[in-house]
Amino acid sequence: MEEQLSLVDLVLHASFTVQLVMALLLLASVVSWYMIVQRFIYFSNARDEMYLFEERFWSGIDLSQLYREGNEKASDGQPILGMESIFRAGFKEFSRLAQQSEMDSEAVIEGSRRAMRVASMREEERLEKHLAFLASVGSTSPYIGLFGTVWGIMHSFRGLANATQATLATVAPGISEALVATAMGLFAAIPAVLAFNRFASKVDLLSNRYDTFTDEFSSILYRQAYALRSRGKRAG
Repeated sequence: MEEQLSLVDLVLHASFTVQLVMALLLLASVVSWYMIVQRFIYFSNARDEMYLFEERFWSGIDLSQLYREGNEKASDGQPILGMESIFRAGFKEFSRLAQQSEMDSEAVIEGSRRAMRVASMREEERLEKHLAFLASVGSTSPYIGLFGTVWGIMHSFRGLANATQATLATVAPGISEALVATAMGLFAAIPAVLAFNRFASKVDLLSNRYDTFTDEFSSILYRQAYALRSRGKRAG
């Protein structure tokens, strides 16, 4: 009975170029899985923190008190991310500009919105971290694996030139070794593509929530700015 080669034997007996392709695909798969797990945890935390902050924000708490609570968190070394980071950027700029009596309400709100847009862009950059790598792995791994397969088959057929008898049993092990590269390319690509699509939809969802919060918070700040300017005019 003919001895059947295991998957490990196929990898060990492959040519150096095919082994190099396999090693590259294995490395890409390991790194992409690490990033998938890291992104999954990050998005879960970002979603939970967003819900908690929204509940706190709409509970009727004084905005100054909410800002001070953020200062206490920052002083304790806790990161300020997501929607709370956008709130703090807008409220800090609003507080600074509102103290300048020569600025009207529109200028104050525009400055606050500008600060919130910058903070929102930073948050989107954090959300999109590693997604470009996952997209690259998902799009290129099958082709890298296919290159290894083509190279392995070429190497196998070149060996037939020196063989006295060319049979299927002679060429089959070499082709099997080469096809492992294609399988590894798909193994690296499929999870990366699925994760990228999933995370990209989460980025869109959270980004839309951040934009909605920016608009809602701007309306609140506009009413406060208008009230401050009206009291200033009456006092003057």
